[in-house]
Amino acid sequence: MKPLRVIISGGGIGGLSLALSLHQAGISVCVYEAVRDPLPLGVGMNLQPTAVRELTELGLGDAVASAGIATQRLNLCNRFGQLIYGEPRGLAAGYRWPQISIHRGELQLILLRATRERIGEGNVRAGTRLVGFDQSGSRVRARFSDRESGSEMFEEADILVGADGIHSVARHQLYPDEGGPRFARQILWRAAVKAEPFLDGQTMVIAGHYHQRIIVYPIARAEGKLLTNWICQMTVPDQAPPREDWNRRVENQTVLEAFRGWRFPWLDLQALIEHSHNIYEFPLVDRDPVAGWSFDRVTLLGDAAHPMQPIGGQAGSQAILDARSLTRALAETSNPVAALASYDAERRPAMNDIILRNRNLGPEAAMRLAEERAPNGFARVEDVISQDELDVITKSFAAAAGLDVETVNNRPSYLSQIE
Repeated sequence: MKPLRVIISGGGIGGLSLALSLHQAGISVCVYEAVRDPLPLGVGMNLQPTAVRELTELGLGDAVASAGIATQRLNLCNRFGQLIYGEPRGLAAGYRWPQISIHRGELQLILLRATRERIGEGNVRAGTRLVGFDQSGSRVRARFSDRESGSEMFEEADILVGADGIHSVARHQLYPDEGGPRFARQILWRAAVKAEPFLDGQTMVIAGHYHQRIIVYPIARAEGKLLTNWICQMTVPDQAPPREDWNRRVENQTVLEAFRGWRFPWLDLQALIEHSHNIYEFPLVDRDPVAGWSFDRVTLLGDAAHPMQPIGGQAGSQAILDARSLTRALAETSNPVAALASYDAERRPAMNDIILRNRNLGPEAAMRLAEERAPNGFARVEDVISQDELDVITKSFAAAAGLDVETVNNRPSYLSQIE
């Protein structure tokens, strides 16, 4: 039987995780990435234990752990820094794998180095972007453009996977009338800065309410300090900035003025903002769920399949799970079209549900209740939100996302199923 060959459009976290997984399963793969020389850009992200499990089974657990911080706790607070809800995370919560907070760019470079080593330099083609594709019989033909010369090239394979992000060319061809991303009328300012540890140095804190909040957590050790990722997020009345202005730099003063007066006993937010050299602005966006990812020999993965608001540390982790699910489906059958349909059926319903849950703040909905019921703070959180309400909010989201301890620890390994 002729060996299967897969083309991946997109060399981000999802695309590279898929390349590594396919190679592990003995499937031929080639990655096309639009960026010519990938650099460790971006800021922090959280890898949930379910994703760390998969990276560990790909042989990257130690590299990821040494590059990041094992988060031990999540605290949800009101805008005065009062604790609404706290829970252990990762190993402290009983998972067999840690939750890792890490610089997104560092994770991508770890994945890229491993991909180049395992599938070969010639099969990672940087500086080329997908232009379009067509399908005929048992093959799919993809058309790529060189970013520098503008010249076009074609490649045929058994499968094409669009892992090319929220502005996916593959998704646009499948859904040409979809339009642009959905703007949630909120702006995020993000940065990472070396700072003294706050709390125990292993805690992630989200504080504020729906219309204005901060997210802060350490992502690496840095010269006796911690590289600390922070996000300041707030509602704005304007339309989303044009795509070319996403990820633009803003002045420290812009953020300081918006969050003037925000003081916490456990963190000097003003100093954190003042000492940040590069602050970037992003719109809070997602896309509506779609009715299908897989169309014959073409499918979507990661943000191309389920672009979601960054609530609960889901997007990157779920892209890794997409990669493992798709690999298993392809390894279990000699029918690629059936494999893509199986992957779609397994992953899409849950991801569509998370897209919608994230619009309602996911587990952070407890902060909205605290603001509505006690806008001036509280003496006891029990007088504001009952434990039963908190349990419903947090546990239902974890179960829907496949993040509960029992599911993560006890489900069969993708690795054992594809070896």
